[in-house]
Amino acid sequence: MSGDSSNKAIKNICCIGAGYVGGPTCSVIAYKCPYINVTVVDINQDRIDQWNSEELPIYEPGLEEVVKTARGRNLFFSTDIDAALIKADLIFISVNTPTKMYGIGKGRAADLKYVESCARRIATVCTGRKIIVEKSTVPVRCCSSIRNIIEANQTETHDFHILSNPEFLAEGTAIADLFNPDRVLIGGTNAGAMKDLCEVYNNWISSDRIITTNTWSSELSKLAANAFLAQRISSINAISAICEATGADVDQVANAIGRDSRLGPKFLKASVGFGGSCFQKDVLNLTYLAESLNLPEVAAYWHQVIELNDYQRKRFVKNIISSLFNTVTDKKIVIYGFAFKKDTGDTRESSAITVCQFLLEEGARITIYDPKVPHAHMMRDLSMYCDDFEKKKHLVTICDEPYAAAKDAHAIAICTEWDEFKTYNYSDIYKNMLKPAFCFDGRAILDHQAMVDIGFRTHCIGKVINNKDAHSADTF
Repeated sequence: MSGDSSNKAIKNICCIGAGYVGGPTCSVIAYKCPYINVTVVDINQDRIDQWNSEELPIYEPGLEEVVKTARGRNLFFSTDIDAALIKADLIFISVNTPTKMYGIGKGRAADLKYVESCARRIATVCTGRKIIVEKSTVPVRCCSSIRNIIEANQTETHDFHILSNPEFLAEGTAIADLFNPDRVLIGGTNAGAMKDLCEVYNNWISSDRIITTNTWSSELSKLAANAFLAQRISSINAISAICEATGADVDQVANAIGRDSRLGPKFLKASVGFGGSCFQKDVLNLTYLAESLNLPEVAAYWHQVIELNDYQRKRFVKNIISSLFNTVTDKKIVIYGFAFKKDTGDTRESSAITVCQFLLEEGARITIYDPKVPHAHMMRDLSMYCDDFEKKKHLVTICDEPYAAAKDAHAIAICTEWDEFKTYNYSDIYKNMLKPAFCFDGRAILDHQAMVDIGFRTHCIGKVINNKDAHSADTF
């Protein structure tokens, strides 16, 4: 890095939360700003130990190289939260903000107990000038809540400034997104604090990509961005149902739509449904915000995005059941992919979980293969979402190898768009399956004519496949 760093306002950063946002974001800041000491803290000792090990707690392309370059130089992972807070000039709050599962706002509002806990801890242990940056995905007014807590505990030694700096990362491309973001958004009221945070990002991001707004606009922009992306996915999935009923091809329709410069081609891929930690949570958050502002029509509009996503998942499973002669009881169904998308090990709100849940309720035997998701994580997710899982877990097998997983199976269901799934020798897989053998492509990634030629009865969302000797119309 060129230039004199001695006059820089930010020389020490603390990030509370070593998860999917805090870990990669602060690793890249340390990588790009070698003059800044960055400490990522968390109360979870096992997670911190993993960040300090050879096997990181999350998989993200490019992350390992970034961490190993900066770790020990100016990037540190620790459970000593207070020491890092006291030393920091800038503090990122990057803790989990799950959807509330209790009380007022249950199932829609964000649970801010961890954010509030961070604010109280900062107010208790810190003195002097601190820039406190809300980095978690949070509802509108969260900065105001943090400010209220800080001010209620204000002392003469406090000089605290609260900013909003939402992340716009896509899992699987998070490091590329951090290196070359579409925009960096900073919301706040203190010009000096906003300038200091801008200065950090200016080490590798040009000023024309940094947007400064008021706090409300910054917080709402994050929710709106994810809601719009989720809406596009639900919109094309709604069209996919019409395609199956009419014989249209959803990929051809999406291509025609995407050629319109006003729309563009992104997020127009029909699938078994969206997942991840943000889309559903943020749409529900926006729905709850609209309800609290007495805007019921707005709330109903956005909630329909979630309902359509649930509908798409149920539609996928119903077609599996109807195609397998209206019963899957004691039939072996192979699930290829458990992560919510490719190039990540994250399973939060994954469509595969819902598919497995419905199949287990019908008495199916499911065998799961995913190249990155640990076995224990799959079993944990299924136990959380499946009723009476203890009684059903004998129906679940998890495999380390895709070909062995398909042996003696009745059907394959592709739930994640991993690139390796396109490369398998499906002729060999077909030979070892029970006949008729079915393939349900929930991500539209396979060569469907080739699958039909092999002998599979092939189904794909948004398309009508002309199967040989099929017992019924191959549509969802």
